[in-house]
Order: sequence, then structure tokens, then C-alpha cells
Amino acid sequence: MVCSRVVELRRYTLRPGRREDLIGLFDAGFVETREAVGMAVLGRFRDLDDADRFVWPRGCAGGAWRRSTGVRCGPSGPAANDTMVDSDDVLLLRPVGGGLVVDPSGRARVGAPAPGRFVAVTVWSFPVGDAAGPALVRDALVPVLGQVGPAPLAVLVTEEAPGTFPRLPVRTGENVAVVVVSYADEGAHRRHWDAVRAHCAGREALGRVAPVETLGSAPAGRSLLR
Repeated sequence: MVCSRVVELRRYTLRPGRREDLIGLFDAGFVETREAVGMAVLGRFRDLDDADRFVWPRGCAGGAWRRSTGVRCGPSGPAANDTMVDSDDVLLLRPVGGGLVVDPSGRARVGAPAPGRFVAVTVWSFPVGDAAGPALVRDALVPVLGQVGPAPLAVLVTEEAPGTFPRLPVRTGENVAVVVVSYADEGAHRRHWDAVRAHCAGREALGRVAPVETLGSAPAGRSLLR
């Protein structure tokens, strides 16, 4: 088991038609090498709304990992960089409750098919310094999600400590809450949120804060979050 106390939500814009190339590089050569130096590769996702967007959350026990492992790209690094237009859309987050626990021993083999799941990543954004907004998501909305449908795989908020490695920049001036939920398909996602809106406490919470962005994604074959 690996417990991540800091999580990066990384969203890459890729050159047209290169997403499967990048996923192949990740699956074959990036996962174990990065975990060997302290990184938890939590997932790899295809953005279902943008064929040239790749999303992957990665974690670590603490912020010092970013400096010590940030430049260890390995032999596949240049090939991966060649697929990308932009790799700087990064949210630095911390899991609610102290840590996000995954079991890398359960990861599928190289070449395993995609699991056929729909993973929704919903991001709420609040003014910097507004602690009430993330607390509303955490304390009022997340419990309703678990009551009327699947409980979230992860609930995260902005990590306020600054990024420690300039070559791996993160978005600054952010105050977000992020909820990751897995579904059998997109229809199950819609029904879940219909049930949240029909629930008294859920309707009240949503009336006070609307989601800024929901990323619908499909996990790749070796993704731990699925």
C-alpha cells in the first residue's frame, strides 16, 4: 500500500493524434521507474471531450519528492515530450483525511485493456482565502454523494505549500475542491447527480456552489484509479 499526502492533477495538451503514443510510453516505461523513486502513479485517463488531452494524477508522501525526482525522466522522456504541446496545467492538491491510499500490486499488466469505466473529475473553484467553499464540498456534498450513489475515489483540496521545483510549475492562486468518482458509464454519472439534486441536503449544497468543471474521462488499462 502507498499513501500519498500530496497529489498533482496533471492535464497535458498533446499534439494531434499522439495520445495513444503517450499512453503506450507510460504503460511500458514510466510507471515502475517513477514509483522506484517515490512517486505514486495513481492513474492515466483519456479525456472523453478532447481527443488530444491526457490526464494523470500522481502522488507522493511529501513535497520534497518533487525536487528529488522531477528530472528523472528516463530514456523515454524525450519521446514523451515530443507528444506534448503543453504540460504546465497542474493543480497541487492534498487529500482530505490525510492521505490517498492505493495498492500498486493490484495494477494490471502492460498491454491490459482499458477497464471500460467512466471517471468523473469535478473541480470547484473558490476565491483564494475562502475556506468555507471547500469545506462545503467536503462536509455537505461529499456525504450525499456516498448516500445516493458510489462514494468518491478521492476528495482533494488545494495544497497551500508552494511548489518546490521550478521546472515542474503548478498553477498558483488556486483554491479548489476536487472530487473523483468512478461509474460504469456516463449514464450512471448523470443518474448519480440527478439523485444528488433530488436530495434535500445535496440540493441545498449545490445551490450554494456550482461545479466549475467536470472532466469526463476513461482510465487506461494500468490506471489504479478506475
